Amino acid sequence: MDKQLIKVVVLAAGKGTRLQTDDNDAPKVMRLACGKPLLEYVLDALPVTQKEDIIIVVGYGKDQVIKYFDGYEFAEQKEQLGTGHAVMAAKAQLLGFKGAVMVCYGDMPAIKKETYAQLLNTHFEQNNVCTILTGETTLDLAFGRIIRDENGDFVCVVEDRDCTPEQAQITEVNTGVYVFDSVQLLDTLDKLKNDNAQGEYYLTDVPEIMRESGAKIGLLKRNLGDEILGVNTPEQLQQVERILSNS
Repeated sequence: MDKQLIKVVVLAAGKGTRLQTDDNDAPKVMRLACGKPLLEYVLDALPVTQKEDIIIVVGYGKDQVIKYFDGYEFAEQKEQLGTGHAVMAAKAQLLGFKGAVMVCYGDMPAIKKETYAQLLNTHFEQNNVCTILTGETTLDLAFGRIIRDENGDFVCVVEDRDCTPEQAQITEVNTGVYVFDSVQLLDTLDKLKNDNAQGEYYLTDVPEIMRESGAKIGLLKRNLGDEILGVNTPEQLQQVERILSNS
């Protein structure tokens, strides 16, 4: 694995509305768990060591994030128009880069370094254009389901709210963590459409568009347990604190 050919885009622009209180309006990734911002755990677990290879997409409360995480690359998502739109915000920093781009989330602090490393290794070993981290969990999370064909190959991601009763029974979920070929990622982002009820650009559409054009899509399925818990509510923040304190 050539670490010179890897960049990471960390999505960290969210407000975290359900976490907001009268005395704390910090952006979601700056919420503290065991005394450290959520984003700090994510950055510490990434399989790249150079700050200039990590692009943090900021939005709400960007000044707090930029000040605290001095030395990193930043991109601004000025409007919250979906996960695909968030990655588009980093396009300027990715132009001309020919390597692998990992996309992950700044509010998922429990994903382990070994999980990220295995995802990257799988991407390179299988020579994929896109590799998706999937898994099974006992947590009650409204994650998209992974649809495979009769050969076990990736077909698409169906969002939880769009699942048929049969699809809702699928236990393999999309974590939202990916590795892409950088050139093909940028090309596919240009093809994303926002013709959905939310008017948003979904990153989950990117692997499906790639597959339809003949690109090789890989899946790394792990029993992820508590690792894939994201923080959207005070209860989830407490849950993450328990996970991190026991890790």
